[in-house]
Amino acid sequence: MSVQPALRLQGVIKRFGDFTALRGIDLDIAEGEFLTIVGPSGSGKTTLIRLLVGMDTPSEGEIWLRDRRIDPVPANQRPTCMVFQSLALFPHRTVGQNIEFPLKIRGVAPDERARRARELLELLRLPESYYAKRITQCSGGERQRIALARALAFDPEILFFDEPLSALDYRLRKTLEKELKDLHRRTGKTFVYITHSLEEAMVMSDRIAIMRDGRLEQVGDAEGIYVRPVSRFVAEFMGEVNMFPMRGLADGGLRSEGVAVEVGEGVAASGLTLPPEESGTVIVRPEFVRFLDAAEGNDFVVQGRLLEEYALGSRLQYAVEVAGGARLTVEKLRENRYRGEVGDTVRLGWDVEHTHLIPEA
Repeated sequence: MSVQPALRLQGVIKRFGDFTALRGIDLDIAEGEFLTIVGPSGSGKTTLIRLLVGMDTPSEGEIWLRDRRIDPVPANQRPTCMVFQSLALFPHRTVGQNIEFPLKIRGVAPDERARRARELLELLRLPESYYAKRITQCSGGERQRIALARALAFDPEILFFDEPLSALDYRLRKTLEKELKDLHRRTGKTFVYITHSLEEAMVMSDRIAIMRDGRLEQVGDAEGIYVRPVSRFVAEFMGEVNMFPMRGLADGGLRSEGVAVEVGEGVAASGLTLPPEESGTVIVRPEFVRFLDAAEGNDFVVQGRLLEEYALGSRLQYAVEVAGGARLTVEKLRENRYRGEVGDTVRLGWDVEHTHLIPEA
């Protein structure tokens, strides 16, 4: 028996005049899941979140909350809540009054509102003394927590987030990413999060949905998408990647020499096979590429010139120019740094198990 999703989108299309912003979105969001929707500007993610929260309606298709169709239902009649990038807190009110606001408009008694607000302050790890504090006296990170507390005061079934951390500095963002992930675990609620930051998505999410030109390009867990992207777009979107054209050779006689593929200019590939004339793009992430000694072999080997070394905190990244002027990126932990110098001729290699072939579209 299949488990009913918390939220289901079926054939969702959104048009604005002659422009189609969403082009047939089908997506199931599981109960208690943390799903993050990412994509470049103009990919449709903001339009999608507006439909999900009820700020707009689809031109075609349906949106279901479990067994109830909700796309015709106004936002204020849905058991969902949105945390905006701007937070939309009331600056002239106290922290407690901000958190209690959703309860006040529902007619909850003052004593019960105050009790619930204090519970939420504890949940968001803010001191009880903040109850009487003015919003204008709170830091950016504290305001973020207060906005979350106010959203939770609704006791929503699903929380939607529209880039809530984008205006914060890097260190605070990294702290709140972990706190959001922890909050999700402690509340058990369904979170749907919109961001342009892939790093945020990979830290927090159970699954990631990557959008492009109004469509879902790939949906899956971060590890699966990173290692097995379905397209060059996803491969590049998920971080640094080395890519080479690869095709199966028509002359099967070459197989006796252990070579059955042709890979990029200057790349030697051993013991690999592809059906004749099948082609695509083979990718390898920088952390899987090794510097080889003169006598070492690998499934893939290429020679080039070391152009630059870049310090990335605990890691080092190297740019290597290979045949035809192409550049490869190599990434190593500091303790495994290359011991030579910029300008050296180097041999690079990687294992076939760390590659992924994206078939030609």
